[in-house]
Amino acid sequence: MPFNNNSRLDTSQVDDRRGRGVGTRVAGVGGGLGLVIVVVALLLGANPADLANMIGPAPAASSGSAAQTESLAAACQSGADANTREDCRIVGFVNSIQVFWTDEFARQGGQYVLARTVLFTGATEAACGYASAAVGPFYCPADQQVYLDLDFFAELHTRFGAQGGAFAEAYVLAHEYSHHVQNLLGAMDRSSGSSDTGPESAAVQIELQADCLAGVWAYHATETGYLTQVTDAEIAQSLDAAAAVGDDRIQRQTQGYVSPESWTHGSSEQRQQALKDGLQTGDLASCETPGWTP
Repeated sequence: MPFNNNSRLDTSQVDDRRGRGVGTRVAGVGGGLGLVIVVVALLLGANPADLANMIGPAPAASSGSAAQTESLAAACQSGADANTREDCRIVGFVNSIQVFWTDEFARQGGQYVLARTVLFTGATEAACGYASAAVGPFYCPADQQVYLDLDFFAELHTRFGAQGGAFAEAYVLAHEYSHHVQNLLGAMDRSSGSSDTGPESAAVQIELQADCLAGVWAYHATETGYLTQVTDAEIAQSLDAAAAVGDDRIQRQTQGYVSPESWTHGSSEQRQQALKDGLQTGDLASCETPGWTP
């Protein structure tokens, strides 16, 4: 999945906090199985409305690291850099995803608001609270930012059995940015009051819609000018990643049995099908849910 060597990367859309320690652990989260449960409950976009209840209050804000931001800006200047470095690849994906949504909102008479991705190591603070890498990638609606520890992609492969690959990473980012799209269009407000779980719950529907919207971006990804092609093998990487974080598969791995009544993200089959819906049509209408029409 090569990037266009001549495309210009915009690192202003990525805040690089890697290497900065926060110094405290997630409030209320222990080790062992308890930590695993938190990890699997939040992987690939926990319901953002519930994040503040899952992670502790944020400590005092840090002044940040200008040197790290400058380093990312110096290293990640073109698509050629995205073809050789993982962090630059993330910048390229973020740029492509946001170009698509900017154009799509404009096409429908709206205005997309750019959202930054925060790269961190181990732990960081967000407007939703203090977060460790244990919560996985997430979108915080309070500050409209996506949070990502790059080590998650190794865990996706080693702990959850995904085959991995660059387009698995693209799927993860596109899913989180889909939550941003849902937030801008009000879908989060309409789902935030629901505490239901299960295959047909509002929580599952919002996650499946985010998978579908991620597929819509993937369908149009080359049109953004950042990617030169998306192959069948790369599409397979994204579908495999979606299956790896299905509630049924995670429950079977962690507790030895499946309890559909507790699902919050959807089964492997549901997640793959939602992603396929977007991938095969490239049409936002294919992502309609009972509670929201894009």
